[in-house]
Amino acid sequence: MAGLRLGPLLRYADGSSATVWIEASRPCAAEVRCADGSGGTTRTFQVAGHHYALIPVTGLTPGTATPYEVFLDGARAWPPADSPFPPSAIRTPAGDDDVRVAFGSCRWAAPPAGEHDPVGPDALDSLAARIAADPEGERPDVLLLLGDQVYADETSDATRRRIAGRRDLTEPPGSEVADYEEYTWLYDESWLDPEVRWLLSTVPSCMIFDDHDVIDDWNTSASWVADMRATDWWRERVLSGLMSYWVYQHLGNLSPAVLAADPLYAAVRDTPDATDLVRDFACRADTEPAGVRWSYRRDFGRVRVLMVDTRAARVLTEDGRAMLDAGEAHWLREQALDTPGSYDHLLVGTSLPWLLPHLVHDAEGWNAALCRGERGARWARFGEKVRRAADLEHWAAFPDSFAALTLLLAEVGTGPQAPASVLVLSGDVHHAYVAEPRWPGDVPDARVLQLTCSPVHNSIPLSIRAGFRFGWSALARALGRGFRRHGRSPRPPVGWRKTGGPWFGNQLMTLTLRGRSARLRLHQARADGVLVLVEESELTSG
Repeated sequence: MAGLRLGPLLRYADGSSATVWIEASRPCAAEVRCADGSGGTTRTFQVAGHHYALIPVTGLTPGTATPYEVFLDGARAWPPADSPFPPSAIRTPAGDDDVRVAFGSCRWAAPPAGEHDPVGPDALDSLAARIAADPEGERPDVLLLLGDQVYADETSDATRRRIAGRRDLTEPPGSEVADYEEYTWLYDESWLDPEVRWLLSTVPSCMIFDDHDVIDDWNTSASWVADMRATDWWRERVLSGLMSYWVYQHLGNLSPAVLAADPLYAAVRDTPDATDLVRDFACRADTEPAGVRWSYRRDFGRVRVLMVDTRAARVLTEDGRAMLDAGEAHWLREQALDTPGSYDHLLVGTSLPWLLPHLVHDAEGWNAALCRGERGARWARFGEKVRRAADLEHWAAFPDSFAALTLLLAEVGTGPQAPASVLVLSGDVHHAYVAEPRWPGDVPDARVLQLTCSPVHNSIPLSIRAGFRFGWSALARALGRGFRRHGRSPRPPVGWRKTGGPWFGNQLMTLTLRGRSARLRLHQARADGVLVLVEESELTSG
């Protein structure tokens, strides 16, 4: 009899439909049955010996919360008979509802219950506990996970023991994951956490990858890629990372209409074993990234969310470095400017912050100038070493892309049909802050902000904390100007100031968007597992 190995994850949800992702123990018919009679069914598909389904749910009523169950070959597989949690439910928005968007990044899997957690309480566990204690209370309408959902290069003790049972850890890649099977262990470890499993079954989620989903500093430079491709283990690692990301994360990001038009998804569902199909796709995504789009758009009433791939879509030639290739940049511009006046808030989800502490920004711009040869070949070689050692690869390390994004945000936010807010949502840097641009010319009509929240469950050394605090200071700005002069780099096209933070801890930010008003809250997970409000501010009053 088929069993439920992983999930369910409630991924997409709108006023009348949803998708639910599951992994089963064997091929089967997977079905969602809702308490109001709505539901859906599909057959599983197979990749690398694992069996998955993305179940389409239709017939839902807007503005309702509908409990659901999952059946495999007609036998109930979810919820477990002994579940301590309330029923999983699909909540469908009504047109005039508030939209609550929670977001964060960088979640290292929590250890099993009862074991010491070296990085403190998991913010997702704490969020699950809060919702479970008050099922009718306030909860996010969507959870945006902005990268590093799994850590392929920083495995837990338990995963290292499993790896050691099948291969020699003294051979590269050592205790890091090597192939698709080991990637499945990361998702098991992360999503079988009881609180997180229930949370993801009842709160819709949108995901995008960052570097640790594949490897630290993934696609940081052309020479980095060349060095990785020269190893005998990298190809299997990157293909497995992209394959597993497509299966576990990307499919659920897409609406039923987009999925219905996707030829790869249709082919995968129509073949008994789709491993080769998905592997060939991953190969194309790695070698011809301009031909694959991982970015996507979601609309929640009058809130538009653009989740942007800032890893696989890069152009890495030093004389033409870009965070987004031409096609991706065109897509972002097209989606942001589509139907002016049709949305009140634009949320741009990019794992890497647009606005950084000033010293960090200037150091990354200086490093980019060195690496492209502004100070000669010797400095260029030094710059590449510094770039890799210090992770200098954010928007600031791609100066032309930084300028283009800055101009686009100003354009979107200007004019009589401008939204009330344009908010860049980011993670990666293991702390949280709010930064506001200061425009040299005409000020956009919208409120434009950088909102950074990380980690959900990870740590940051005290030395790095001190460095990020210092990076915003007046002395740091002076040092940054020195970097710019040495690199012969121009001033950024916009100034900015920190208006909140920095905050350190395992945390989540939540936006409450009502009409043209926007309110921000930051919660941190306390040692006892309770989410504590540490910041609340009104971003726009409407």
